Amino acid sequence: MMQADNMLQMPKHILITGGTGVLGKHLTELLLAKGHTVSLLSRSPGNDARVKTYLWDINKHEIDPDCIIGVDTIVHLAGTGIADKPWTDERKEEILESRTRSIKLIYDLLKSHQHEVTSVVSASGIGYYSDRRNELLDEDSEPAHDYLGTCCVEWEKAVDEGEELNLRVVKFHTGVVLTKEGGALTKLAMPVKFGFGAALGSGKQWVSWIHWHDVAAMYLYGIERKGLKGVYNMVSPNPVTNKQLTKAIANQLHRPLWLPNVPAFALKLILGEMSTIVLGSTKASAHKIEAKGFKFAYPVVEQALKEIYGA
Repeated sequence: MMQADNMLQMPKHILITGGTGVLGKHLTELLLAKGHTVSLLSRSPGNDARVKTYLWDINKHEIDPDCIIGVDTIVHLAGTGIADKPWTDERKEEILESRTRSIKLIYDLLKSHQHEVTSVVSASGIGYYSDRRNELLDEDSEPAHDYLGTCCVEWEKAVDEGEELNLRVVKFHTGVVLTKEGGALTKLAMPVKFGFGAALGSGKQWVSWIHWHDVAAMYLYGIERKGLKGVYNMVSPNPVTNKQLTKAIANQLHRPLWLPNVPAFALKLILGEMSTIVLGSTKASAHKIEAKGFKFAYPVVEQALKEIYGA
């Protein structure tokens, strides 16, 4: 059991960056249901009367200074989608800067204005470890030296600047989030639905996944536990291989899998350097966050897919 003084006793005011995305919306709903006040930082005005939206423009280094008034915790989810477009040099720079310049903009605001912010809870990615074959990866494992690994290291380094402002910093190495509202699952399930499903590459590469409900719950956990700090893997305690995940999707959708695996060389030809996202093997451990008392609602992939797609 967590000690009582490690939990917030009163509802707090949370400012979310990237809150208009799928996960940001789920987290907002959960926080509101728990009695917290939620504000968002966005490039465009919001239309939810329950949530105050403040405007910012990272490229112009503009941010509404009122966004931090009364805020206790900042949740940093902002970042350009890693797999949305091909990885040109310009795109890779955009991916990195959307994560690092955004948090720097907030920290610069905190340095120049009075505030009550005590904590920053930030996303990161299991791309930190990248392709590690069958190695079981915990939070002490070394980062990879490829693009994804370097991107995550720089991202987390930017977030860690908050420690110089005496902020409690929590970072989550987020795995493959399972939701039918976009992301990897939608792309994997589409060919399966039409009878063209197949494992990718060898199919033996590990996928460290997590149900969207557990993502929101873990962010809430990071917000409400004052004693929680540092980095944690945001993944299910039961990773699966690409082949196992593909089969589980097919079983849930009641579709056969009869095609051979999609060859790795074909994926590399089509996706280039970005193919590491689907061909890389990342087997991350959830032991550290479980040891802190977090309980997964959907620890098994079949259970997670059943909730997402129905019985």
